[in-house]
Amino acid sequence: MSQVIEILENTQKEKENKIEKEEETSVTIEDVETIVETKRISTHTHLKGLGLDEQGFAINVASGFVGQKEAREACGIVVDLIKSKKMSGRGILFTGIPGTGKTALALAISQELGPKVPFFPMVGSEVYSSEVKKTAILMENFRRSIGLQIKEVKQVFEGEITEITPNEVENTYGGYGKVISYVIIGLKTKRESKQIRIDPKTYENLQKQKAIIGDVVYIEISTGVVRRLGRAEYLKDEYQLEVEDYCPIPKGDVNKKKEIIQDITLYDLDVANSRPKMDTKGDLFSIVGQLLQPKKTEITDKLRGEVNKLVNKYIDNGIAELVPGVLFIDEVHMLDIECFSYLNRALESAFAPIVIFATNRGICQVRGTEIQSPHGIPLDLLDRLLIVKTLPYTVNEMAMILSIRAEVEQIKIEEDALEYLSKLGEKSSLRYVIHLLTPSMLLAKIAGRNLVTLQDVKECDTLFFDSKNSAKMLISQEEKFLK
Repeated sequence: MSQVIEILENTQKEKENKIEKEEETSVTIEDVETIVETKRISTHTHLKGLGLDEQGFAINVASGFVGQKEAREACGIVVDLIKSKKMSGRGILFTGIPGTGKTALALAISQELGPKVPFFPMVGSEVYSSEVKKTAILMENFRRSIGLQIKEVKQVFEGEITEITPNEVENTYGGYGKVISYVIIGLKTKRESKQIRIDPKTYENLQKQKAIIGDVVYIEISTGVVRRLGRAEYLKDEYQLEVEDYCPIPKGDVNKKKEIIQDITLYDLDVANSRPKMDTKGDLFSIVGQLLQPKKTEITDKLRGEVNKLVNKYIDNGIAELVPGVLFIDEVHMLDIECFSYLNRALESAFAPIVIFATNRGICQVRGTEIQSPHGIPLDLLDRLLIVKTLPYTVNEMAMILSIRAEVEQIKIEEDALEYLSKLGEKSSLRYVIHLLTPSMLLAKIAGRNLVTLQDVKECDTLFFDSKNSAKMLISQEEKFLK
């Protein structure tokens, strides 16, 4: 009987050991929360364009825009003129009360034009500096807004990397360790495979691009510039952990001629030639390669004239193409009479972008003078501008804008709360009620709710003051404040 009990106990122990081993070797699979990348939300995140149809008429609610139909249609005509390159050296003025979408219209124009057309925004107060003259800052921003598309056929090596073999030698300057004298790179296309020898500088450029075996690259023979085009397409794996850009293996020979297109601005050329001596007979691409970090030093008109001669030469030869961009000057009433007189001359120059001004002032004094003028702009400059007017938003339009902003900020809000905010915006301002959305959501979360209610909005309105109520309080308690 005891033997039977021992056999049963041994059998039970073997089962327990087997279960423990299975538990050790088994793979545990758990649900993992997906990490969602949070994007920063700014004032005009919701704007995607002007919201026009194919005929150029404004859709009431489209691309994040609500209302302002006449202004948007006028901006659509401006975009068409810019794309057809028939508006360089001209000016547009956006005028209207605060919070009517003047800056939004300018940003929508930049999105309609696309990334290839330069768009440079600035504020009128940026010109005042103790280091650089006001007119120099204006001209610098003018040059930032004028693009240059350079095309050139270059001799390159292109293919998939199959080998990277550095050749190390002893350091001739003493010290410990070895230095790389040259590197053997294996490149493969669909037609052939070839080994090339590159110098340490080109190898350094290859490392900066983080290129490894299996990547498709091209190497410029004259400059040693390396561009990583992506991972070879046949290496694409369905279960790849990292997101990669894949591209097909190039056709033809490893050594080939390739058309290279570079997009730069005239300001980039000015900075690149501000230190080295200007050589009008040099290669434009070698000048582009000398681009340095911008330094707060004034670039002379003589240097800009030399750069303009070189640019004209390459435009005439068909190597480069001028792309007039947009310079947006917000709060233009902050400029003084010297800046306005300089703008008159700059708008008539051969290299001039499209300049868009914006202001919310009525009849006010031109800075630097005692002259009262519309929008604080001298009449001679105002006469050169096409003026686009923005109108105040209605209650219904404010409700639509608030609904769009709530969707962008991922805020769930009741209809009653939305209606209350839109009516409040008519009394105070659109900007004020938009600012109340996020605090109202936080109050709702504190109360354990995911939906913003009318109570949350009203509580927020009692916690914060808008500009009109703040001004009333100052007037009523004027004696208590310091002067």
